[in-house]
Amino acid sequence: MQQRHIGDRPVSAIGLGAMPLSTKTERPSREDAVAVVHAALDAGVTLVDTADAYARDEAEFGHNESLVAEALASYGATDALVATKGGHTRQGTDWLLDGSPGYLRQACEASLRRLGVDAIGLYQFHRPDPDTPWEDSMGALRKLADDGLVQMVGISNADVAQIDVARSIVGPALVSVQNQFSPGWRFSADEVTHCAAHGLAFLPWSPFGGVTAAGSLSATAPAFAEVAAELGVSVYQVTLAWHLAQSDVVVPIPGASRAASIQDSAAAADLQLTPEQLARLDA
Repeated sequence: MQQRHIGDRPVSAIGLGAMPLSTKTERPSREDAVAVVHAALDAGVTLVDTADAYARDEAEFGHNESLVAEALASYGATDALVATKGGHTRQGTDWLLDGSPGYLRQACEASLRRLGVDAIGLYQFHRPDPDTPWEDSMGALRKLADDGLVQMVGISNADVAQIDVARSIVGPALVSVQNQFSPGWRFSADEVTHCAAHGLAFLPWSPFGGVTAAGSLSATAPAFAEVAAELGVSVYQVTLAWHLAQSDVVVPIPGASRAASIQDSAAAADLQLTPEQLARLDA
């Protein structure tokens, strides 16, 4: 598969967003979920995105990380990069925030245990916490990198100004930004451009518009459906190829809860769109 970089680490141009394996109301069985991760690896995917908060509720906190760790261990030798996140908490089924340095250290240490590693490959701050100064959260991430608990640092749901503050505090350990971006949600275009200018990977989350919207993508993004029909591929492949065409720093992480879904997504890495097709999609 086509390769891109997160920091100095080569990764597949298409990653796997593991969130649906844990958060969907009708999620796959443990066995089937592991098979999805294995199918991704078989297809050449070497980036798996997870988070400690990816679970149905507070009682299952860490479910997705444990699942990913199990899937990787049972697969055998792999050079996959696991990217996880901290900073979201759960209270029952509600999603809350805690970006305080003490909590981020605690969350990182718990993720290390669940993933069964000595250092997390890519540790991302999940979302800004309005009750904690951004600078304090970034300082905590820098400390995690300096102490060797994480190899690389990322931020998520950040604007251009926050990216620059993170760059100034975290330094070269900061390698990525993960923001929402899709055909129907292009409000992070400035962040994509900024990441490209500063050598940061950009990981679009919900590249199809989210779990509830993905099924209606052909209807909500008709230009993408038209190009897909012309090429004889799925609208999802066209959408991911469009993502990749935005910049060489873009690494989409489509979610999947079926093996066939991630296999189809992985094929997008080899799909070439013409300038005319891209112009129609960008219109």
